[in-house]
Amino acid sequence: MIAALRDRARRQAPTSAARTTLGRLRWVLTVTFTATNAVGLLVLAALVVSQDADRGRQHLDGELQRVTLAAIQRVGYQGGAVSLTDLVGSGLSMQCPAFAVLPGSAAPFLGLRSLGKCPSASLISLNRTATQATRTNRIVASDGTVAGGGHPVRMLAEPFYHGQAVAGAVVAVVDAEPESDRHERVLWLTAGGCTVLVLLLAFVGHLLSGRALRPASRTLDQQERFLAESAHDLRTPLAAMRALTETALDQPRQRGELLPRTVALAARMSRMVDDLLIRARLAAGVEQVRRQPVRLDQLVESVVESTPQSDDAQLRLTTQPSTVLADPTLVQRAVGNLIDNALKYGRRPGQPALVTVTVADGRVIVADNGPGMHQPLDAAPFDGVAAGTGDSTGLGLSIVRWIAEAHDGSLRVHNPPGGGAVFELVLGRP
Repeated sequence: MIAALRDRARRQAPTSAARTTLGRLRWVLTVTFTATNAVGLLVLAALVVSQDADRGRQHLDGELQRVTLAAIQRVGYQGGAVSLTDLVGSGLSMQCPAFAVLPGSAAPFLGLRSLGKCPSASLISLNRTATQATRTNRIVASDGTVAGGGHPVRMLAEPFYHGQAVAGAVVAVVDAEPESDRHERVLWLTAGGCTVLVLLLAFVGHLLSGRALRPASRTLDQQERFLAESAHDLRTPLAAMRALTETALDQPRQRGELLPRTVALAARMSRMVDDLLIRARLAAGVEQVRRQPVRLDQLVESVVESTPQSDDAQLRLTTQPSTVLADPTLVQRAVGNLIDNALKYGRRPGQPALVTVTVADGRVIVADNGPGMHQPLDAAPFDGVAAGTGDSTGLGLSIVRWIAEAHDGSLRVHNPPGGGAVFELVLGRP
């Protein structure tokens, strides 16, 4: 019931500042991861689009140069002047791509334009390209539009020579719209692919950031739970101590009876604070497990000898030589918690406590004659309020389990047929 109320209060509690900060940090990591990868992806996409455009232009220029070379091969000379008779008589002038033979900046001659019904640029654009090719003495490629319209074309001018001198240039023109449409499709596909990849990167980044922050979130949950349980664990003895103190102040005659009870409560709170500190240090990974070979039977024997005895409790010890690789201080705390737990709570009403401690084969078994555990092991009875046999808060048993796990061991409990509860602490052996 108490555990249910505590869980309900924890669910209804407002989000802490630390949890809000973790949430913001997750989004910052997501945005940073997405933005970094998106920039690299955009740069790659720009390179892909640029290279595709270059390949498209190279394809058109190769087609145009095939025409200019064929036309230049048919250019003749008569008396030192350019003759286009062979070119006019060939079928090349009726084919596509269209071309024109122009003087450019060379000595004027009667130019020629192909007769095929092919897209072509204006004569001004053709002359401009031919002049640039003859002046620079190199092949010149440029983009333009069809005369009288916005239809895109690609032009290439290649100079031809008479002897060592530039005699003119052949300018070929090809329809660039199919290539432009193809490149535009590549552009849209690349843009769409980049958008999908950026969204996928954002999703993956959110998952990765959540996984990266999961240990921090788990630690935060443990700390919040630790603080809540610590406040709950300390509140009861503090309230009892306050009540005893106030009664002692109001009733001076009862101080002799109340002061020992107050001292006992103070001692109990001191042990609780020690347990809380150990658990916090173990959970945070601050407590270092300094393993060394330890005679477990001798260690348990020393713990039993230092345990206060009472008339209403019997403590029996059976040992066999057993050596484990463990931290003696932590193991001593774990064994002490098990024995104290059994002596205080492992009894039936009106009956003395009978606790048997057995040490053998790297194990410490503590059996009592109490009511037994009322919860199965998979219900994790050591993480809060204990059920049945166990301390009032479950803190001592929780410490035992944490120490066992820190030694690659375990803490198990079962109810034997004859009654009571049996706790088995297993430690790693050397």
